[in-house]
Amino acid sequence: MEEYASPVSIDLSAYRNATDLVVTRARTAPEHPAFDVAVDDGRSWRQITTAQFVAEVEQVAKGLIAVGLEPGGRVALMAATRYEWAVCDLAIWFAGGVVVPIYDTAAPGQVNAILSAAAVQIGIGGSRTQVKALTDGLAGLGRASRSTWSLDAAPGADLAALAAAGAAVSPTELEARRTKADLDSLATIVFTSGTSGQPKGAKITHRNFVGQVLAVSAGYEEVVREDGNTVIFLPLAHVLARGLQLICLANGMRIAHITDPRKLIAALPQLQPTFLVVVPRVLQKIEAAISAKANRAGLGWLWAQARRTAVEVGMAAEAADAGRPQPVTTGLKLRRMVYDKLFYARLRAKLGGRIAYLLSGAASLDPELSLLFRGAGVPVVEGYGLTETTAPITGNLPGAIRSGTVGVPLPGSTVRIAADGEVLTRGVGVFPGYLEPADNAEAFVDGFFRTGDLGTLDADGNLRLSGRVKDVIITAGGKTICPAAWEQAVESDPLVAHALLVGEGRPYPGGLILLDVESLRAWAARHGARALATLRDPAPGQAIRVDDSRLIGVIARLVRAANAEVSRSEQVRRFTLLVADLSEDGGAVTPTMKLKRARFTQSVSDVIDGLYLGAGTAA
Repeated sequence: MEEYASPVSIDLSAYRNATDLVVTRARTAPEHPAFDVAVDDGRSWRQITTAQFVAEVEQVAKGLIAVGLEPGGRVALMAATRYEWAVCDLAIWFAGGVVVPIYDTAAPGQVNAILSAAAVQIGIGGSRTQVKALTDGLAGLGRASRSTWSLDAAPGADLAALAAAGAAVSPTELEARRTKADLDSLATIVFTSGTSGQPKGAKITHRNFVGQVLAVSAGYEEVVREDGNTVIFLPLAHVLARGLQLICLANGMRIAHITDPRKLIAALPQLQPTFLVVVPRVLQKIEAAISAKANRAGLGWLWAQARRTAVEVGMAAEAADAGRPQPVTTGLKLRRMVYDKLFYARLRAKLGGRIAYLLSGAASLDPELSLLFRGAGVPVVEGYGLTETTAPITGNLPGAIRSGTVGVPLPGSTVRIAADGEVLTRGVGVFPGYLEPADNAEAFVDGFFRTGDLGTLDADGNLRLSGRVKDVIITAGGKTICPAAWEQAVESDPLVAHALLVGEGRPYPGGLILLDVESLRAWAARHGARALATLRDPAPGQAIRVDDSRLIGVIARLVRAANAEVSRSEQVRRFTLLVADLSEDGGAVTPTMKLKRARFTQSVSDVIDGLYLGAGTAA
């Protein structure tokens, strides 16, 4: 049994609850800019200081007290990522309440289920649609008609009206509410995405949040700093984005919110962040855009050389991190200088020009892509965590990045590898349990939380993930296959949104390749594939087969390359290309765009059957 614990301890004794993180910051640096807030639909931005933010938080908190929120009462917060989300999140805590975040894309049935399971008393919505979903859901639970408030302007029912309702609440009463909760009090109930089953309500305490803020601050001092800033575009309903926001608030790192992720790249040159949390797909698309532009200019061959050079530079940097410095040839230095002017500087400019580090999470990152960005001057810190661990368990640290791993346990955390390869963890961020006691029966073992992920630890404590326990496939011949390595290799190409290895109870593995529609249409336009360029979007919950021979040839090379990286028994023999409805409404993905594997494979069972009846393409 392997086990590794961070040698750095975390002292939480100076904090009553998570609100102290923000109050302490406001006392020490009240005039420091805390937020960049969009004006005129993002055409310009205005700064809000920490003191101004806390003042807004206090006004809304007083309003919540005035309209009947009791200590420990639950408030649902359903809205897209925006500044007002941050105000309400902290205001609920200041009023002594518990935050129940709901994804802004949740369907009415999902909203109703969460409101009921969490016994929500008050709702705060962003858009009119979200307010209606909360209002209808709370009415169904017998709540008063004035239980829902709007982040958008709505006379008599918006944040201004809520703040006005609290005018008579005294500062003394507010302070008593703010300090009522202690570290072990419930701070939030976050419902998991449910990739393999029904979502479960994870109970996260103030201790979990404070512990994680201190742990990340200790591990990433040169990243999370007063003169830095970041852009949050991930859903604030997800614990990763909320945790990042609290870390930045506590350390004076300025925050801007992007409601529509499609507008992120356009906003970066103006906001110029020093740090950004992304998912691997964003990095793939950036690389694909540079490659496509080079190809259009007839310089694809030159970009290929620049890419190889960046990877070499990244490998040299990682070797130095590991204490094994390698001599860098004059030729490599010169190539790096030339390609920096031609390509790398433009890549950095696309990210705003000031990025010191990127953090990649939510899915596995192709090691070569990590090396590419490192060599281009933008180190990528890959981390790993879950809702139940209040986000990060492990992370690559500045000066100690190992591509292909998700780093070492952060301060206050321990990682253990069980006999069957499952990753177990305990520490400051690990939640006390789920809302429903029955869900806890198999969640813990020997005081460790069972993550459901498979992995190994190297001699330095770096964790390398190898898939999900529930995704393991056993073929008809009794071969046990973990599909993650093959899938990650195929997904490294921007054309592929998801790769799915199948074969449970079958004679051999097969592959489903779900194409990225945006990248597919761009490829089709470049290659004159008119039918693909105008391919219709599949209906909700549906998938369409793609039979273009040239595209099949491109993907076949990917499949063969992926097959070469795994054992013979794990190699895919036949595969099929699909364009699938990957919207949350279609039910195939979670709000964070993770594929619901079991549900999707069930919906395309006929396609899978076809792989074993001679359909599809031989690899």
